[in-house]
Amino acid sequence: MFQSPQKRRLILSLLLVLTTLALYNQVTRAPFLNFDDVVYVTDNPQVHAGLSWSTVVWAFHTSEAANWHPVTWLSHALDCQIFGLNPAGPHMINVFLHAANAVLLFLILESATGLVWPSFMVAALFALHPINVESVAWIAERKNVLSMLFFLLALAAYGWYTRRASVGRYLVVTAAFVLGLMTKPQVITFPLAVLLLDYWPFGRFERLSFGKLLWEKVPWLALSVASAVITMKVQTNAIHVKLPLSIHLGNAAISYVQYLEKAFWPVNLAPVYPHPELSIDFLRAALSAFAIVAITTVVVIFRERRPFFVGWFWFVGTLVPMIGLVQVGVQAMADRYAYIPLLGIFIIVCWGVADLIDIGHVPAAVSALGAAAILMMLGMALERQVSFWTDNVTLWTHTLAITEGNYIAEDGLATALVAQGRIEEARPHLERARFLRPDDPMATLNLASYEQIHGNYQAALEGYAKVPRFTKIPYLVAMAEVNSGYAHCSLKQYDSAKLDFEATLKEQPGNSMAYRGLGLIAQRVGDIARAADDYERSVELEPTPVGYLLLAQALEIGGQTDAARRAQSEAARMTPDLARDLAAVKQLLAN
Repeated sequence: MFQSPQKRRLILSLLLVLTTLALYNQVTRAPFLNFDDVVYVTDNPQVHAGLSWSTVVWAFHTSEAANWHPVTWLSHALDCQIFGLNPAGPHMINVFLHAANAVLLFLILESATGLVWPSFMVAALFALHPINVESVAWIAERKNVLSMLFFLLALAAYGWYTRRASVGRYLVVTAAFVLGLMTKPQVITFPLAVLLLDYWPFGRFERLSFGKLLWEKVPWLALSVASAVITMKVQTNAIHVKLPLSIHLGNAAISYVQYLEKAFWPVNLAPVYPHPELSIDFLRAALSAFAIVAITTVVVIFRERRPFFVGWFWFVGTLVPMIGLVQVGVQAMADRYAYIPLLGIFIIVCWGVADLIDIGHVPAAVSALGAAAILMMLGMALERQVSFWTDNVTLWTHTLAITEGNYIAEDGLATALVAQGRIEEARPHLERARFLRPDDPMATLNLASYEQIHGNYQAALEGYAKVPRFTKIPYLVAMAEVNSGYAHCSLKQYDSAKLDFEATLKEQPGNSMAYRGLGLIAQRVGDIARAADDYERSVELEPTPVGYLLLAQALEIGGQTDAARRAQSEAARMTPDLARDLAAVKQLLAN
């Protein structure tokens, strides 16, 4: 069965797919993560609208989430069109994309090198390595797995191009690369990657001069530069940590070594690793830098060992955009950043082991058993890591257990507890987050919400007013403004509430809660037609039973009995507890 190359490729590809699907199966039962999934899907009305023309236009113009990645937005919109807000659908798509990436990786390496088993092992390590769980299990990281798909398709097209260069084939490579850039700018290192592949396994340096090979990549380099400029421009609303260059360089050196450590010993993996900032260990940084320079020197000296040369510089080079030399965000490093770079380490390991097997004349059965044992251990570690992502409380509790001073994890756990109605349990975590980071906008926002829930409206308003001073992220600013509007309503300060709701819509035009608030104010002053319009816009953006009940009442008062009955029926269809929702409407109208 394995004598036929075609059957062998098919069987090994199916093995990669089935193993990946089996080990990631439990993640399809996980909810949306309360970190970034909110911005990308659950609270994004434009994504909820599905693949409409307005969504396409928005995707190409928005800088929401501090990125320009229109293909990513369209992917999430397509998910909503097909699955609604059921997280099982996008989880399943992420798993399939990861499996497809593993198969593509295997086929590319096998085609380029002619070596089946080292190529298969690289793909298997990629498919089963626990460090990649973050990229697959996190719906907001669709951009990671999808950009990798386009990156690999561009590499496959490049291999096709190198066999017979032509303008048409070059354009195919370029198209795949552009799609990758429009999905996540991590693929800007593509020109470097293909230049390394020219050295090995394509061997083009023997046929063409370095200058010619470099000139060939100039258009792709131009695209990379353009993508980098756009990314820096749209990240003005992201969290930028301003630190001395020595801190950035030291953290980069430490991170390189930590990625290597996690490649060989993937434990204590977390969605967020806090940045050490001014408390960085400079001795550790110096030793890490020395280790990286020493390895690089050895690799250069023995550059004729081409798989090792290419693998090492692939790892070092493709990590550069994510290593934190320009710090965006509060993380020291991130598992998702290793999705492409660790391929280089996997190549070094698999080709190195293959050489040792040849030198030692190790029997095929022994090497096969050894490979199976390694993959089985990786599979067990993968399944354990996936289990941490099955709900928000479990993930953030685990993260707090394995990291120190992690205010984002404190925020995440508090938000998850609040969602379960465990508000009093959440407060200590919010206080801890604020202690760790006094200017933390999420903790400030959540503590203000806590005060509002407990009827301390003035304290809540003071908290909401601080949020825009701590962050420019539109989602957080809009949430603070809309909550401030409802707090003002509770204090019967309707003019201030109206200003809050209007400010929310300037920040986030698709905010359904702001339209609902404007409807409540319009109804209070007797403008029923305006109230009905605002309520209708609110349920168009986010259909809820309370929204439809408010709309039904406004329509009934306005004499539109049939339309009111339809809205009432829609509310009854959506809710398992109509009495509870009617009580919520009564409370809103009483303010």
